Amino acid sequence: MEIVLKNTKSKYLEIFTLLDLDNIHETFKKFSSIQGPLEAKIFAVNESISSHQLSKLKNHFDEINICSLCIYSNNRNTVLSGKSLKIDSAFLKEQEIKNNLLLYNQKKKDDILHKGTVRSGERISSNGNLCIIGDVNPGAIVTAKKNIYVWGKLLGIAFAGKSGNKDASIASLYLNPLQLRIANVIAIGPKDKPKNCYPEIAIIDKQTIIIKPHIIESKN
Repeated sequence: MEIVLKNTKSKYLEIFTLLDLDNIHETFKKFSSIQGPLEAKIFAVNESISSHQLSKLKNHFDEINICSLCIYSNNRNTVLSGKSLKIDSAFLKEQEIKNNLLLYNQKKKDDILHKGTVRSGERISSNGNLCIIGDVNPGAIVTAKKNIYVWGKLLGIAFAGKSGNKDASIASLYLNPLQLRIANVIAIGPKDKPKNCYPEIAIIDKQTIIIKPHIIESKN
């Protein structure tokens, strides 16, 4: 079973595989901090899922503020189980389901542009670059496989190069994070507030994260 979660406000997209329906508490713990509303789509290929199992799954979805839940399956018993619980359920051929999943995986690879403040408890993840126009508050976590750009205050936790890319960077107009991480290198944010009033960028230099002025050269 593949589950797609989408945050309608920040375009956060997460795709994960659920193998054990009888032990799903740990799987959902990592999504408990994501603020909704969220849309969830369940894609079940060649799986017969009972109404009892779906009811248990639905209860976990309710705990993370799901505003929309749909099931797509090529198994008629799964579709009937969903309908019995008044879950929007549709029968699709196996290849149709796989094609839909492929489209979502392609979307997940795109860079993400988020407009607005990322509040405490929120998480935004990108499989490319992540650009935020707004502040990242303490308690918020932003991650990207490539670079992170914050056009505002970075006060939370930022993790760039999460796929191991040591050339990734984290830039912000006001860089005062709780923690920075680039690839496998971690740095704790400074205790004192920055005295500078210009953009800064964090990069890896000799296995250490350093912060320097972020100067954008103009081309005349």
